[in-house]
Amino acid sequence: MLLRILVLALLAVSALHAAPATSLFDGRTLAGWEGDLKWWRVQDGAITGGSTTEKVPKNSFLATTRSFQNFDLRLKLKLTGDPKTGMINSGVQIRSLRVPDHHEMSGYQVDAGDKWWGKLYDESRRNKVIAEPIDAAAADAAVKRDDWNDYRILAEGPRIRSWINGVPALDYTETDPAIALDGKVALQVHSGGMALVQFKDIAITELPPTPGAPTWDKVGHPKPRPPAKKKNAPPAAAPSAK
Repeated sequence: MLLRILVLALLAVSALHAAPATSLFDGRTLAGWEGDLKWWRVQDGAITGGSTTEKVPKNSFLATTRSFQNFDLRLKLKLTGDPKTGMINSGVQIRSLRVPDHHEMSGYQVDAGDKWWGKLYDESRRNKVIAEPIDAAAADAAVKRDDWNDYRILAEGPRIRSWINGVPALDYTETDPAIALDGKVALQVHSGGMALVQFKDIAITELPPTPGAPTWDKVGHPKPRPPAKKKNAPPAAAPSAK
């Protein structure tokens, strides 16, 4: 109990000494970001991913070129698309790294999309939803469909929280000491449908790091994925008897 009080007190003091907010998007270019430029661009003053005329064939991520540990991230997100074409979904990766030589990111994803708002998915690692919204109905009601939504993500030590348009959506505390608490921020457009996702007003306030926190360098970076197995060729037909 005493240890918990001390940790909370340290976090409170750390918050008072946080660095000022830094913009991660200049409104014109993708400086400071890297990803597949077939699916990512700057359009109408926003980072834009996906397409309204072509289905996204595989998950695509635009990632920051630098890593962060504890932070308060704020951005605006707009997700549009026709569900009849496939899954219309996005999300914000945090404390993540790219899988080597692969399109995927490994790490936490704060989700966005119908029936997904406020969830926390562990992308290419545990491969499952690891936290449900605090109040799914309230989070869903807070969303402005086909319009801009304010998303706030606060990562402090093992605790991750989020808000959608000011409504508390997520409150998760990591208990696995082998999970890294640092990494890149990345924007996602999910595969499956003709989806368009846009981000703007992206700003991050870095908070002091947690002493002794597990990092990717300590727990090990994502491992390359084995190449997909090729289907066996059908056996050659036996020569016909004469």
